[in-house]
Amino acid sequence: MPDTKPLSSTAGYGEAADTLVEQYESVSFADVHRDVLHLFPVRPSAILDVGAGSGRDAAALAGQGHMVVAAEPTAELRALGQQIHGDREIEWVDDALPEMRIIRSRGRRFDLILLTAVWMHLDALQRALAMKSITDMLAREGRVVLSLRHGPVPAGRRMFDVSVRETADLARGHGLRVVHHSEREDPHARQGVRWSYLGLQQETATDTG
Repeated sequence: MPDTKPLSSTAGYGEAADTLVEQYESVSFADVHRDVLHLFPVRPSAILDVGAGSGRDAAALAGQGHMVVAAEPTAELRALGQQIHGDREIEWVDDALPEMRIIRSRGRRFDLILLTAVWMHLDALQRALAMKSITDMLAREGRVVLSLRHGPVPAGRRMFDVSVRETADLARGHGLRVVHHSEREDPHARQGVRWSYLGLQQETATDTG
């Protein structure tokens, strides 16, 4: 009988780690995040890169003087990232949404939480749990920058086409407001793939009236 076990959120990434790292590193941090760069902190800040992959973004941010924690659950990607960007001061952690058990247990708070190509791997229940985890780790007036993938799902991967509206509503229910929304083509020019970028920020007393 065929294996009917549901795919995990990290399915297919370990086996293809070398190819994926080459793909990730083929585009720059500045190009991938060109529409949301204005949301990133200017002064040295605490940043959490969830699903850090090859460490491309974590390395760029560390190079700007930020204190960066790179959370990557796929051992193969984590190892390659540490090897490629070993010259950067990055704290690598084997942790993942929706729970983020390790980092949350430390009581860490971050000025920016970055979720690049992560959210679409979580099902509806996991997304609800993950948004709670994110707000638990966010510093006062901290920001979240996340991307939503739309388009065909590669074989052997688990992805969901999550809408901007759902994500915004879920964020609002956890005290986060949308401060940015943009749409763009796929940086890797994959057929039929496009991305939505969202910037979320904690509501303040002034915001909520």
